[in-house]
Amino acid sequence: MATGQLHSILQKYAGDLHTVVIFDPAENRIASIDLSKDSPGFDETVFTDTAVFSAYIHQQLISQQATYLIGGYNEHRGMYSRSELFDKNLLPTGNEIPEPRCIHLGTDIWSPAGTPVFAPLNGIVHSFAFNDNHGDYGATIILEHQLDGMKFHSLYGHLSFSDLDSLEKGMPISHGQCFAHFGKPAENGNWPPHLHFQLIIDMENYEGDYPGVCTARDSQAFLQNCPEPDLVLQLNRYI
Repeated sequence: MATGQLHSILQKYAGDLHTVVIFDPAENRIASIDLSKDSPGFDETVFTDTAVFSAYIHQQLISQQATYLIGGYNEHRGMYSRSELFDKNLLPTGNEIPEPRCIHLGTDIWSPAGTPVFAPLNGIVHSFAFNDNHGDYGATIILEHQLDGMKFHSLYGHLSFSDLDSLEKGMPISHGQCFAHFGKPAENGNWPPHLHFQLIIDMENYEGDYPGVCTARDSQAFLQNCPEPDLVLQLNRYI
């Protein structure tokens, strides 16, 4: 029920939300990208090497004449085999079971390192961390929001490490404030530059982190807690 409530609230305030990335439909183009396990031409020869993967993303941006590539929510991906981080499921209780994670819980926006990130609405810093594992989020910021009495969160992964420097837990972040930037591979978990944006209703005691990928078996529960990011991004209509 909480998912439906948040959906209704975000629809109510849709016209008041600030864009998470700079986007003017008259000046910029956004295109979809398919990184699912069945995507033609996207396999372990591409995604296991960060430099090759980065070149692949760069070529996709050029070929589609796009400022941003976007996609990935509820996408079944094979590319997480590139890191042992995804070999075990992380249950909300913190327990681990030996089942690879493959269902993506956020939306990825691909564009060059340094691309600015803006707060879509007022909030406070819930937590932040440098999740420094191969394939992890790297620099991560989680904001807490309140709308019509409902608390929810937005997670920003694969950021620039310097974005963490001046943060404090509970620090206010204003609507439209530039508070982060897309990070380079060395600081974003060894990925091509992009933003992982995820909505989370219940943080389940996580601090500076929350699973961005789950198993197929657990996807229904996680997707209920992590609703469609485009409720805030509002970018899919431009694809």
